[in-house]
Amino acid sequence: GVEGTGSYGFQVQPMGIPAGLAVQPVQNQPIAKEGTVWMPVPPLLPNCPPGLEYLTQIDQILIHQQIELLEILTGFETNNKYEIKNVLGQRVYFAAEDTACCTRICCGPSRPFTIQIIDNLGHEVITLQRPLRCSSCCFPCCLQELEVQAPPGTPVGYVVQNWHPCLPKFTIQDERKMDILKIIGPCVVCSCCEDINFEVKSVDETSTVGRISKQWTGFVREAFTDADNFGIKFPIDLDVKMKAVMIGACFLIDFMFFEHAGDQKQRTGVWQ
Repeated sequence: GVEGTGSYGFQVQPMGIPAGLAVQPVQNQPIAKEGTVWMPVPPLLPNCPPGLEYLTQIDQILIHQQIELLEILTGFETNNKYEIKNVLGQRVYFAAEDTACCTRICCGPSRPFTIQIIDNLGHEVITLQRPLRCSSCCFPCCLQELEVQAPPGTPVGYVVQNWHPCLPKFTIQDERKMDILKIIGPCVVCSCCEDINFEVKSVDETSTVGRISKQWTGFVREAFTDADNFGIKFPIDLDVKMKAVMIGACFLIDFMFFEHAGDQKQRTGVWQ
């Protein structure tokens, strides 16, 4: 029952109000803007980074990448944009990539990036930063890493790729780089007509605590675009900082394995 994505014309304003928002949002009321319903603004909580209060109320989120018409028609890679929604279809955040044109052309999906995640007041509440690293397990000394900041400038966690001969594996770390959770993907990261699941496990990998799923979106969308849909499940009582890091892990997985889907170069595993 969640409406599809489209072009919403959202302008990233790190500390301002989104363009076109004429009135201040009312506390704890759904906000409707241009046909989009925003999640109600939660009350402020102690010891919670500003803007992450939304994550205390949910145990599942949906991430929908917007389809870019220019990219479909020309094949020219544009900055990615995403809607982050709850299970009711209410928008929780909006995410926008901020990468230079030359970087997108030269580095493709392996490019370093900054992704700004904005709440419904237009405040940038989470910043994701990915440095330029190797995208293959052939180079175990320089694997992928992502830093999650909340608020911007304050690291709250990291996503670190672990070397493995056949499985996509990652570690979720806190701000002190202590291991908190593990992410383990399938041996072949490619499928047809079904979701692809990356299991979130405890550090010792004995129990499953969540999941990051790349959702099947249909033959047409999978064949002609690289706009992907993801679902993330986590315990509702999980630390909101780690929930934010799991969102960052989802974006890293998207770039590593699914950003090529539109041009038939989707990665099938850790060696490609």
